[in-house]
Amino acid sequence: MALFDDLFKGGNIVAGLAIGVGAILVAPVVIPVLRPIAKSIIKVGLIAYDQGRLALAELSDHSGDILAEVRTELAEATKPDESGAAQQPSRRGSTRSNRIG
Repeated sequence: MALFDDLFKGGNIVAGLAIGVGAILVAPVVIPVLRPIAKSIIKVGLIAYDQGRLALAELSDHSGDILAEVRTELAEATKPDESGAAQQPSRRGSTRSNRIG
């Protein structure tokens, strides 16, 4: 570890040159191995992005449909009846009674 400490502090220039030359010699062997791995990782990322985008678009469609249904139900519930008074939206599933007593 002292070798790397000296290298980063600007100490041992011979060690720095040895690491640089070693990297140059090892690079032709390592790059062909790392390239397919990098391509596979990028492919998986693109597939995940596309799947997420499709899922989000589908969620948006479903929520838009639900919103349109709710707006239609609200519009129908607040239409004026024959007497001209607007109806109040019904509270389905409510456990409270509107009667006193």
